[in-house]
Amino acid sequence: MSLVASPLTLRSGITLQNRIVKAAMEEQLAGAGQQPDERIERLYRRWGAGGAGLVITGHVMVDRRALAQPGDIVLDEVSELEPFRRWASAAGTAPVWMQINHPGRVVLRDTGALALAPSATRVNAGALSSLYPVPKPMTVADIHEVIERFATTAFLAQEAGFAGVEIHAAHGYLLSQFLSPLVNSRDDEWGGSLENRARLLLRIVDAVRGRVRSGFGVAVKLNSADFQRGGFDIDDAGRVIEWLGDRVDLVELSGGSVEALATSGHTADDRTLEREAYFLDLAGRLVDRATVPLMLTGGIRRSGIAERVLDRGFALVGVATALAQDPELPHRWLAGDDTAVLPPRSMIGSKTVRAAAVQAAVTGRLHAIGCGKDSSTRPPTLALVIDRRRRSRHLARYRRDNAGTTAAG
Repeated sequence: MSLVASPLTLRSGITLQNRIVKAAMEEQLAGAGQQPDERIERLYRRWGAGGAGLVITGHVMVDRRALAQPGDIVLDEVSELEPFRRWASAAGTAPVWMQINHPGRVVLRDTGALALAPSATRVNAGALSSLYPVPKPMTVADIHEVIERFATTAFLAQEAGFAGVEIHAAHGYLLSQFLSPLVNSRDDEWGGSLENRARLLLRIVDAVRGRVRSGFGVAVKLNSADFQRGGFDIDDAGRVIEWLGDRVDLVELSGGSVEALATSGHTADDRTLEREAYFLDLAGRLVDRATVPLMLTGGIRRSGIAERVLDRGFALVGVATALAQDPELPHRWLAGDDTAVLPPRSMIGSKTVRAAAVQAAVTGRLHAIGCGKDSSTRPPTLALVIDRRRRSRHLARYRRDNAGTTAAG
């Protein structure tokens, strides 16, 4: 039996039938009231039938006042659970874990959304920085509210039939902001030393564990590094993984943020990344000392690369873009097919715009599947134009639905 086809039993008692995980992608498929609808059910029906051992959703926000994008789905105390039940069951027998997230300062000014952060440090995205508001430094009361929101969303995900949650602490979102010494300049118990900067993440994990049943899966998505000089680095990641070891079922490793687009091959510290399995060399340094199963995501597009990742000691391989292009890919890998799924390519000069265009092509593909179409992926430049129009529609609805309840800070 190949490594990729071997089963894995997690700490919570959940057994995954193989080592392929459909990793999170932003679907931007929120329907009315920021709820899931038949489009996301159709998309996850395809992924559920595709053969992955575990399916992780795109991020679901824990606070409807704070969205990374106006097309984000929200699960909170005012959400209707029935649409989430249909979403959880759409994948059939494949276990589905909900990724839960708070964007912190990574909200765009035009949404009017609440921008919170450990400190008043605005996103540095070069010429695009003005698109982001200066965030409100969080009070201790704000911090405790966020802990409660994560725990509530996890409990509601369990009630809706999801098999677990993944707490998003990577890619520059709120929990990653607390971990970063470049963003977190607090001088209280939530800032300063790594122990203090990791306190919010660990409190959230404990709060979630205290709210859900013992057989419910809990994972954390963590950067192997932020790829910014002076930021969260590989040694920090190793220590956080150690603290998470007896608390979670698995830790997914990725890297980068909106300020260092490592998942698109662009790092702010000029570090070179491989074209396949982007973070393998760096994150591989964490495997030998980890006491919790590690999952690697980023640039895995062939079964041979997946086998290489597992052979290095990772327990699971996360596949994202390749599964947007070919939802049945796990079945092909399990049958021994090593044909590569090539990612969308763009020749746009600006790194930031090029990354946005490629992301738009992937998102557009998810929308096509969700609408029952199986057309090929659009060229990134065209996809970006269509994505901007789609976002405008989502934005108008979000503003209308949340008039008077959001504040940019």
